[in-house]
Amino acid sequence: MSDKIRIIVSGAGGRMGKEVVKLVLQDDELELAAAVDRSAHGRDAGRLVGLEDCGVLVTPDLETALADTEADVMVDFTLPHSAYSNTALAVKYGVRPVIGTTGFTPEQIAGLDKQCQEQGIGGLIAPNFSIGAILLMKFAAQAAKYFPHLEIIEYHGDQKLDAPSGTAIKTAEMISEARQELRQGHPEEEEIIEGSRGGYYNGFRIHSVRLPGVFAQEEVVFGGFGQSLKIRHDSYERAGYMPGVKLGIQKVMGYTGLIYGFEHFIE
Repeated sequence: MSDKIRIIVSGAGGRMGKEVVKLVLQDDELELAAAVDRSAHGRDAGRLVGLEDCGVLVTPDLETALADTEADVMVDFTLPHSAYSNTALAVKYGVRPVIGTTGFTPEQIAGLDKQCQEQGIGGLIAPNFSIGAILLMKFAAQAAKYFPHLEIIEYHGDQKLDAPSGTAIKTAEMISEARQELRQGHPEEEEIIEGSRGGYYNGFRIHSVRLPGVFAQEEVVFGGFGQSLKIRHDSYERAGYMPGVKLGIQKVMGYTGLIYGFEHFIE
């Protein structure tokens, strides 16, 4: 019997989904159980991502894939409006979810955690799988203890739908765990143009830049008496997320319950 971890890739025809399919097909410790994507239905998953045929045809229906394959993990990089139902469906079938889609509410996360506990399986929702981005979050949370005045600036391409990004929100959450709420700026400041100061979060501001030609960057700027500190991370291509995806796949095999945030795997 194979000791490989069997993977279902949901959203296999998307930009991140294709990278996950490549990861699975090229890694000796992983095996592709199914690839799910309506737009690529019927195509060989290997050919879909520019590799040799692998014998796994893309299916349009996730539940069919979950029911018909003995999979260990489902990796999902789809859209916020479908990610929750996909995750709940995977848990129902006892397949461990590894989710790179944002937009889950705290109530949804708590409910999915309960379902994972009842099924005796692990799961992961991670706004960002980049190890460098996770380190930025951790460093920023540490710095906020000493530099409580800060702002977050995140940059993405102009076709990104959500603002701020899930990574920026997670960064803000981690900073807020280490820093008491502090309303920054002049108490009488006035926005001449609405939104100029960015989104308000726990006393500080988050700014979202959307431009063509930009991939994914985030910067946390700290200000103090006579000095400033900037912590920045730049992503240049989607392949950079794959080491984190593989680590997430491996980790969910060894615990029970749903984890929110890849930072829990980085010591």
